[in-house]
Amino acid sequence: MRISSGPMLKAENVHKSYGKTKVLKGISLEVQKGEVMCLLGPSGSGKSTFLRCINHLETINQGRIYVDGNLVGARLHKGRLYEQKEKEICLLRREIGMVFQHFNLFPHMTVLQNLIEGPVFVKKEDKDSAIDRARKLLDKVGLGKWESSYPKQLSGGQQQRVAIARSLAMDPKLMLFDEPTSALDPELVGEVLAVMKDLAGSGMTMVVVTHEIGFAKGVAHKVVLMDKGVVVETGTPGDIFDNPENERTRSFLANVGS
Repeated sequence: MRISSGPMLKAENVHKSYGKTKVLKGISLEVQKGEVMCLLGPSGSGKSTFLRCINHLETINQGRIYVDGNLVGARLHKGRLYEQKEKEICLLRREIGMVFQHFNLFPHMTVLQNLIEGPVFVKKEDKDSAIDRARKLLDKVGLGKWESSYPKQLSGGQQQRVAIARSLAMDPKLMLFDEPTSALDPELVGEVLAVMKDLAGSGMTMVVVTHEIGFAKGVAHKVVLMDKGVVVETGTPGDIFDNPENERTRSFLANVGS
């Protein structure tokens, strides 16, 4: 894969339908390297679907998505687009970390085993090296002493921090977060957001679907409001939260108590 000097993520007129239901209706966005973009909007607005399209967990019907200059899900040859082979898609996904709502840890593996599975078996890293890096990542998310535990022995917040560390173990260029705190009890939300804030501070490029307005205000470089499959408004946190231009944005923020 080539390395681009342009944006880390670029979406051009992205459409996605399920049968006759149009979920994305021409999404165009850019995220620069080192930026944090937060996607806000009501349930059903297409935020999570768009996130899944970025790493080709969903196939788009129209438009183009680029990650670090590389076309996602397709190859351009002599002016025509061709579907990427599965091997090419897997190589792309190695560059993109994704954290879901419900952790998706391997329940039969210890915390440490969860972290080294991808680097050792997918990226073919030396096991000792992978273990050393995994332990450093667990320390980074405050879970070093839990490396021999199984997911069921951890709280939801701890499991989500393990999920973040597992994604980081693959050394991704881009991190995607799909409402990572929505399945957590309120008292556990803060510990996950703290890890995400530290990650943003380290310069990781992040796209975050969230309802955590405080996080978006304090961490995002760019905030996007989506509704009914379209981008309603894009701007800095100051633009969106202090002086929104669109009435739909004002209505949404009033309802979520920003």
